[in-house]
Amino acid sequence: MIHEALYTFNTENKGWGVFTKDFIPEGTIVELSPVIVMSAAEKKLLNKTALYHYIFDWDNGKCCMAMGLIPVYNHDYQSNCEYYQDYEDNTIFIKTMRPIYPGEELTINYNGDWDNRETVWFEVK
Repeated sequence: MIHEALYTFNTENKGWGVFTKDFIPEGTIVELSPVIVMSAAEKKLLNKTALYHYIFDWDNGKCCMAMGLIPVYNHDYQSNCEYYQDYEDNTIFIKTMRPIYPGEELTINYNGDWDNRETVWFEVK
């Protein structure tokens, strides 16, 4: 499930991102997507590829590749969305943490919690 207002756009500074054409209220689940779970050994291999920037850590040292738009949500230290992982259903969903306005980019915090200020592994633009 992907909210009908979402679209992707290739930004000048951050590459692909997810944006909205309509107002989206706080607390809205804007995407629910299945994931492909991979082993810890596969994660080590993926960490040496361009996919490293698009996979998520999963339980027990594993990783996953999410379907849908989830791999292209950009990072923000005080993001307007948060992602949630369901290890039993092998899904990830994105929920808004505040109202999102038309034309605004939807972001997640790659550290997990929407307002986590720990330094990430790349330069934030």
